[in-house]
Amino acid sequence: MLKQFSLFQYISSARGDMVEGVIVLPLMALIALALVNLSLAGYASVTANNAANMAARTASVAQSDPVGQGLAAAQHALQAGIGEYDVALAAPASPGGQVTATVSWRVPNFFGGLLRLFGAGSGDVISGQAVAVFRKEGW
Repeated sequence: MLKQFSLFQYISSARGDMVEGVIVLPLMALIALALVNLSLAGYASVTANNAANMAARTASVAQSDPVGQGLAAAQHALQAGIGEYDVALAAPASPGGQVTATVSWRVPNFFGGLLRLFGAGSGDVISGQAVAVFRKEGW
């Protein structure tokens, strides 16, 4: 047997779909924006960690100008990065000391404007820091 639909049933069904779309579409847009935000932060974090490791390792084995060589290695590693990075490197002159490389990173926070609507502070950037420590080699 065929079931018959009246015009009223069709219109109310279409209205329900429209209401459902109005509710779901903004939520899906927020979720997509959150995924982009977290992806940027994750990529910047991994890039900063790799740069810190490369800088500390290069400075630990450099025989002359360890700070300069370590900073050059970090800048080379950060060329593919997203966001802003600051590199700090401390290397001892004598073998056996600790070489410490610190890379601070910042990426834009797309939810910064939305956070102010809920009373939160200005969260315009997401930031973090990566630190790597190696022992200064000496021969």
